[in-house]
Amino acid sequence: KELNTPLSRRVTQLRLTLERWRWLPHGFERPPIVVNFPEFRLYAVNQENEVALSMKVVVGRAYRHKTPVFASQIKSVIFRPYWNVPLGIQQKELLPHIEKDPSYLSEYSFEVVDSSGNIITEGAVNDEMMEKLRSGTLAIRQRPGPENSLGLVKFEFPNQFDIYMHGTPAMQLFSRSRRDFSHGCIRVEDPVSLAAWVLRDEPEWTVEKIRTAMNGDETVRANLEKPIPVLILYGTAIALEDSEVRFFDDIYGYDA
Repeated sequence: KELNTPLSRRVTQLRLTLERWRWLPHGFERPPIVVNFPEFRLYAVNQENEVALSMKVVVGRAYRHKTPVFASQIKSVIFRPYWNVPLGIQQKELLPHIEKDPSYLSEYSFEVVDSSGNIITEGAVNDEMMEKLRSGTLAIRQRPGPENSLGLVKFEFPNQFDIYMHGTPAMQLFSRSRRDFSHGCIRVEDPVSLAAWVLRDEPEWTVEKIRTAMNGDETVRANLEKPIPVLILYGTAIALEDSEVRFFDDIYGYDA
């Protein structure tokens, strides 16, 4: 398939990617972190505009859960985060499981909470609770730990889409060549290295302290004094620092 792609198509991919880059911000107070969906890869850039860190990522599914393109800033890192289940996932995916299996909540470390975060139940769910879960009056969240869907680290950057980067217990997905499996958020292959990079100007946050926080008993938030820019972008062509050019599938159909 790749060998039979005409050269004119490759030129079009380069032109479209260059056009997208042209519309992005180019001035940053600090070197940015860049995520490119079609490549399923994250890059962290240093002061010399060289790639200092790179890793695989999992992005939103091409069908119904596309990760949006936008720019933001990482303002905090949360170790051992709770996962507050979005209402759509709660209604369409979790409630059918709870109806079939009364032990579903406790088995996967979920709890039902009210709008103030008070725990209503960690086990059985009665009909009244089910109705409130359907309407969104009550919510479901997953307790921190190795089985949490966000893994042990969450990278927060404000945006209108409620998208963030995080670890994952499903490490086997990183061995796939095509990695669009999430509901929209970005799962990172090496959250420890990324946390160390993001917190590199906070001297108390050594790799040892990062690992301790990940494996501790409490949820810990580390706020950045200087936020780090993040570019979430879409490019089906990329030129590497050694001048090698790579091309990727148009997974979301944006080139088309």
